[in-house]
Amino acid sequence: MAQRLATEYVKARLTLKEAEMGQFAQLFADSQIKSQIIIVENGSQEIVITAGSGEEVVFTFERRKDNYVCTGSCRLVNPKLVGAMRAAVAKYKGDAIVKRIYSHYTMMYYYERGSVVKIVEINKGGHTVIYEYRSTAEQLSRTFAKQDVEHEIESIRSQADLWLDLRNRTASPDTDRLIDDRLAALSRRLFILEA
Repeated sequence: MAQRLATEYVKARLTLKEAEMGQFAQLFADSQIKSQIIIVENGSQEIVITAGSGEEVVFTFERRKDNYVCTGSCRLVNPKLVGAMRAAVAKYKGDAIVKRIYSHYTMMYYYERGSVVKIVEINKGGHTVIYEYRSTAEQLSRTFAKQDVEHEIESIRSQADLWLDLRNRTASPDTDRLIDDRLAALSRRLFILEA
């Protein structure tokens, strides 16, 4: 397996309640990573995370009503720090665009509300979508919203009415047979669509 060189949070956003601020710092402490909470102006907080390798990340949480919001970017190398940050994004339902950088390629992970919704591999050959979340509920909603089948049923019924009117006006057995064949085909298609 390829060795990861770094993990870069290109864009990240976390929203925490006041009670969750200490839990956020503890999440890193549980991975043996030092954390320090600093109260700054307006009640905002900075959480300084320091990994054993000397790597340091500062998360600035701005106070907004009852929440603390952190937006920003960072580059991480320490595997424990990378794992703790991934756990924080998942636990606190964060949104993020994350680059996992390897020697010959980069994997882009897109998180929405703590879950991976898309993974793209980027290499010299271009971009390849590896995974993309598709909501079954959204797909069903779009399917039900489509009116194509209903329009086709309406069209077939109109055609059948025209063919029936034509059959009532003709007296030729050859023409009647052609009209009956056409009506049978329309009837079969109508049966399929209405099933």
